Amino acid sequence: MDYKNAGVDIEAGKIAVNSISNIVKSTFRDEVVDNFGSFGSLFSLSNLILKYKEPILVSGTDGVGTKLKIAFDANKHDTIGLDLVAMSVNDIACLGAEPLFFLDYISTSKLNPAAIKEIITGIAEGCKIAGCSLIGGEMAEMPSFYKNNEYDLAGFAVGIVDKNSVINGLNIKEGDSIIGIASSGLHSNGYSLARKIVFDLMSLSIDDKFLSDGTTLADALLEPTIIYSGLVGKLVEKFEGRLNIKGVAHITGGGIPENLARIVPERVIAEIDKNSWQLPEIFNILKENGKIEEDEFYRVFNCGIGMIIVVNKDFEDEVVNFINNFNKLNFTDNRNKKLYKSFKIGNIVKSDYMKTEIKVKFI
Repeated sequence: MDYKNAGVDIEAGKIAVNSISNIVKSTFRDEVVDNFGSFGSLFSLSNLILKYKEPILVSGTDGVGTKLKIAFDANKHDTIGLDLVAMSVNDIACLGAEPLFFLDYISTSKLNPAAIKEIITGIAEGCKIAGCSLIGGEMAEMPSFYKNNEYDLAGFAVGIVDKNSVINGLNIKEGDSIIGIASSGLHSNGYSLARKIVFDLMSLSIDDKFLSDGTTLADALLEPTIIYSGLVGKLVEKFEGRLNIKGVAHITGGGIPENLARIVPERVIAEIDKNSWQLPEIFNILKENGKIEEDEFYRVFNCGIGMIIVVNKDFEDEVVNFINNFNKLNFTDNRNKKLYKSFKIGNIVKSDYMKTEIKVKFI
């Protein structure tokens, strides 16, 4: 017996690493100390210490859930890595952090160098959009642990923010405005329910036409998660940080109710008008065919809102206009070529109770 007969192909691992070397290095910021292939990754903070008065590192980690199953079914792996980056950098952007670097973890039953290259290409693209560097990762071959041609992904992002610029929601008060920024689709949440609906209830196949414009089920469900970190950074810069950009919520698992509640302080409630934006077609299809109850629907899916910003009411129009024009001014990514779209979706209102479990109310 040898390791290959036991299911681990060391040579395939070497091929995979060599094939991604240039892809990884294409994401490097100036702060990266290039030691590709070493036991650890090096990132210099010298220049950043001069830029930030009281620098605080912000970290986040996440995966992409059962969206992976769609990638397996479609045999399409070039966008799932972008989702992986988005989930972590969008999270740390909620605190006003600038993403610095990213690490990934890929585990599979049998290493497929071609698929690994596709995945890493997507991760690298996400890092470029976010302005961070892919400086390390791990590829684990675990025979008999996963089904053939399946894998799991996890990602880890580290960013930086000034201590006095951390956005934590503590300044949110009655009268503030709630701005929603459109999602590109399901992003990376709710896929266990979505898959149950489209495959079991609707009896669809992965290549079937799904949306009215002819988009297939695969393309609709694999639409990459939008990366909002660069937009949030520009908003913070333009509107004087947490003075006017008071809270940021990434709408992931738990939907608007649970994620927005995380930044709403005591004595106030976030009041959301469900009629203030149009529900995208994909969500209508899932809701109607799954016969999902209203509360469950908004708790599982992002429902067309990928990020929420709570702002000083005096700047609500300016913030909406800035977001809607952001692509024209600053955005050069070809993958997420759709313009950012934003809407005022609610207000912060007074609560009669010091503490309440209900922090988000739909009207």
